[in-house]
Amino acid sequence: MGGVGRLGAEDPASASPSPPRERLNRYLARSGVASRRAADALISSGAVRVNGDRAPATGLLIDPDRDAVTVDGRRVKPPAAHRYLMLNKPLGVITTAHDEASRSTVLDVVGEQGKHGHRLFPVGRLDADSTGLLILTDDGDLSYRLTHPRYKVAKEYVITVAGVPTTRDLEALRRGVKLDDGMTAPAEVDVVRATRGDRDSGRAELRLVIHEGRHRQVRRMMDAVGHKTLVLRRTAFGPLRLGRLKTGDWRLLSAGEVAALRRATGLDEG
Repeated sequence: MGGVGRLGAEDPASASPSPPRERLNRYLARSGVASRRAADALISSGAVRVNGDRAPATGLLIDPDRDAVTVDGRRVKPPAAHRYLMLNKPLGVITTAHDEASRSTVLDVVGEQGKHGHRLFPVGRLDADSTGLLILTDDGDLSYRLTHPRYKVAKEYVITVAGVPTTRDLEALRRGVKLDDGMTAPAEVDVVRATRGDRDSGRAELRLVIHEGRHRQVRRMMDAVGHKTLVLRRTAFGPLRLGRLKTGDWRLLSAGEVAALRRATGLDEG
């Protein structure tokens, strides 16, 4: 496979400068195929070929200018310019690019006008029973950093829970609570309003900020302190705020908003 080598491989026999190499999963992400993690799964499945050969699951370094990369027989290349959307996700819509059960997805909501010829994918997830701010893009590098806990990008939610959390409940969330997949990082949490009643009656509206993105994390955190989440809406993601965008509507991000996201993830550093 011309120009392709396993990760970490070097050619000591070559005295000339090596061409710039790139991890295959990063190249797929830049091409708008999927996030890096999903690209790894595609590579393992055998759907990805480089110069006609199946890419090994152990990974490759490729030459983006010389190597031909295909997914299911279709050649993929990074777009000349990326596309970035903000969607106010409606209730009942699935946060995925495709759904085997033919349920409505976020890409159905934005339609061809939103995609505009780009292979968009959602950044992170919002459950079908959750609403609010969702980013869609074909920029795999930015998506990876926005969703990886290493970069600690804040996600803000406004939630309604059954019962009124006590000071002890709130302090537990601020310290971190134990879930079946480990302790959570400390969260920011405040009571916005609450109905009269004790811990087990009434309802409360909370503002909750986390820096992780585990499966159904906010709901599981509230369950851990004894309160069922009744309504969940994401209101901010990093420097972006949902603002007055109506449910089911989307808009392009401005250049300034994209730059702010890149700064928040350190993409423009060094």
